[in-house]
Amino acid sequence: MRAMWKGAVAFGLVNVPIKLYAATEDHDVRFHQVHAADGGRVKMLRTCSVDGKPVEYKELAKAYESDTGQVVIMEDADFEGLPVPGMREIEVVEFVPSDQVDPVLFDRSYYLEPEPRALKPYVLLREALEATERTALVRVVLRQKTQLGALRVRGDVLVLQTMLWPDEVRAADFDVLDADVDIRPQELSMASSLIDSLSTDFDPSEFRDEYREALLAVIDRKLAGGQGISEPQLVGAGDEGDGIVLDLMAALRESVKRSQTTKPAAAAGSEPGEEPAAESATAKRRTTTTRTASTKATTGPASTRAATTRAATTRAATTSGARTTGAATTSGARTTRAATTSGARTTAAATKTVSKAPAKKAAAERAVTSAAAPKKPAKTATPTAKTARRRTA
Repeated sequence: MRAMWKGAVAFGLVNVPIKLYAATEDHDVRFHQVHAADGGRVKMLRTCSVDGKPVEYKELAKAYESDTGQVVIMEDADFEGLPVPGMREIEVVEFVPSDQVDPVLFDRSYYLEPEPRALKPYVLLREALEATERTALVRVVLRQKTQLGALRVRGDVLVLQTMLWPDEVRAADFDVLDADVDIRPQELSMASSLIDSLSTDFDPSEFRDEYREALLAVIDRKLAGGQGISEPQLVGAGDEGDGIVLDLMAALRESVKRSQTTKPAAAAGSEPGEEPAAESATAKRRTTTTRTASTKATTGPASTRAATTRAATTRAATTSGARTTGAATTSGARTTRAATTSGARTTAAATKTVSKAPAKKAAAERAVTSAAAPKKPAKTATPTAKTARRRTA
């Protein structure tokens, strides 16, 4: 057994430390209310009679309704100043003859086990009660409630039986018992003989709960016949905090699926109409470099300007097809071509990428190198100009 309370029995100057155990237990067969169609448990919902809304447990309060219908709501502070005896003490008030205690007053029974160091005073109190045929009337606080109790001997154990207060016992007020009834001596003698024939010593082990045994037998037969069903899975949450028990793995899988669906959509939303700053700067540098190369090629003498222009035009046309580069991106970005206003210079716009910044920088450097390539062929313009002068001479 498990001790439900620890304290001490105090009488006079004697203090006996003890542990309290419940002496009885309930073996009633208990049933649940279920939905007849599927066996689901029926939950009771707390609702407010004023606004009709559900009320959570933390919102509950104690209240007292007077005879006139007025309601007084109690707070925790209202209970603090109430007179309560020692919280962990069974106080002996007096000793009375055992036959004067009406059993109708008895409520619950508890066993008292002494602490090892208090065995001697425990046995002393037990033997004194048994020798004097007395019962100790005590006061004790159980479950934050002051109760009257009787301390008596049962075998070699002290038993505490909580008692009802006198005003909690109803009076047997039946008018029919006031009528005069004539009992003949022969009837009284026959009834006495019947009582004598059924008289014996009381042995509680000879009695059993036949109704409970028969009910359990019916339940066992239904289970053996396959009529038992598993408790249905909960499909909704109640106001008492019970409800769906989520599958953790299923929840994690769904979260990962949603995150994978959201990321491509976010990346696609940043593509239209956007050009990285590095790529814009690269395009500008390519245009400037090409123009510079053309200017240098046309700064020679007037006699060679036409030849130089033809060479630059041929070179630009050849380079426009060769310098078109497509940079493949890991994220599936698109490649765009931008045509220049002169019609002779075609530059391939570097494809933008949604990858990291170092990839963008590498693409920009490749584009600058490609744009600067025409400078090398420009050196061949000198032999062409000399040839033209010799022919003129």
